[in-house]
Amino acid sequence: MKNIKNKILASILLVAFLVTGCEFGDTNENPNSLLNAPIEQQLTSLTVSIGFFAGSDVNRYSSLIMQQYSGQSTGATTQTQFYEQFQIVGSDLNNTWSSLYANILNDAENIIKAAGASNSPHYSGVAKILKAYTYQLAVDTWGSIPYYDTQQLSANVKPKYDSDEVIYTELVKLLDQGIAEVNATTSTISPNLNSSIYPGAFSTTKNNWIKFANTLKLRIFLHYSEKNPAFAKTKIDELLNSSASFFVSNSDSFQMNFVDAANARNPIDQFETTRANYLVANAKIVNMMNAKVDPRRPFYFTQLPANSGLYVGAVAGAPASPGSYSKLHTYLRGTQTENEYSGAAPIRMLTFAEYNFIRAEASLRFSSPGTAQTFFQEGIRASMLSAGVDPAAITTYLAANGTLTGTPAQQLEQIINEKFIASYGVVLEPWSDFRRTGYPVLTLPSNAVVPYFPRSFFYPQSEIDLNPENAKQKTGMNVKVFWDTRP
Repeated sequence: MKNIKNKILASILLVAFLVTGCEFGDTNENPNSLLNAPIEQQLTSLTVSIGFFAGSDVNRYSSLIMQQYSGQSTGATTQTQFYEQFQIVGSDLNNTWSSLYANILNDAENIIKAAGASNSPHYSGVAKILKAYTYQLAVDTWGSIPYYDTQQLSANVKPKYDSDEVIYTELVKLLDQGIAEVNATTSTISPNLNSSIYPGAFSTTKNNWIKFANTLKLRIFLHYSEKNPAFAKTKIDELLNSSASFFVSNSDSFQMNFVDAANARNPIDQFETTRANYLVANAKIVNMMNAKVDPRRPFYFTQLPANSGLYVGAVAGAPASPGSYSKLHTYLRGTQTENEYSGAAPIRMLTFAEYNFIRAEASLRFSSPGTAQTFFQEGIRASMLSAGVDPAAITTYLAANGTLTGTPAQQLEQIINEKFIASYGVVLEPWSDFRRTGYPVLTLPSNAVVPYFPRSFFYPQSEIDLNPENAKQKTGMNVKVFWDTRP
């Protein structure tokens, strides 16, 4: 049965990859639009596009900034080395922007409209939840972006830009709508195996979508922690004290599974395969884990030399020598046979571990329901179980490192540091935590081209060229997203 499911998923991934694999030069128009395709095919395309997006460019940019990955080279300077120096220019964001607007958000809007016309709220509910997730990533990447005027195809190819703070309030409304529609008692058709995220009988998986939407709301509210802590506490407490359901195990995590088949392997593995020696493990995360003899290391990183039990990361900005450092390993790339990886590791986007760390931080900072200590340990445990760590090793680690101590600020640092390790490979969120809290403490790369860590990205050059009336290039990557108030 597992092999049959893998073949089905491989077929889904291949079809969706062929449909969505083009690059587009306009915010609102996709020449391979699925507007007239069956709604089932549109959902396949949407979920696969989100999975590929979350493991691609923005994943690398943010993970290099956050010193989880390090850029390397065996010859001329590579793109990952430039990115690690913070040379991330507008043209580097062109494909990311078009993937979001021309692919993902257009597919979501097409599904919402088709579902409305066919009285299929289960489909529109899922599409609205995914639309909210996508916009949350986009706001956290750029700040103010087009929202109200988008997804109008040729009717409006030059949408105006909306306040990032206003968009955030709309995302919560969108999630509430999605939850209500997913939970509708009747729907002409419902998502099943045609979704590559939470595939299966919708009578079961609808609960996964609802848990994900509520957990995503917690993430959104936590982002207000520095800008408006009273608002963050009020909204978090209201949600936790309601009848809302949240993640309860790793099986609930919002992730996209991949398989060992051509064009169906995960994008992190695909990048590693086609651009060998462009990325290695960064010394920051490796040294943090070495200091605690972290049992996730054999899953996160290769050993240097092989089977030595030693893990070595590259300091950001250090001279290139990829053979001297540990590489990304099975946790991000899938099982390994000799020197080949399966590419079947999932792309993790919002995990049960993150949910627990959100609860730990909310309890610590806002006295929200629950105990910070309990959620702190459960976050570590969830991460380690997801990586494949033996339960006995988890117990040992928690005994040595699982107790929050010191001042509230010191306890917050412990929470974010462990969340940083648990969020290895998760798109954007470690960067968002750093922008909010300043943790983990990072050292600026010695060859950084600007004297600060980026707080948002430049708008893509394609937008500056094609939508000049509305898209105004930023003065620098130190322009902050609305919730980022830290100096």
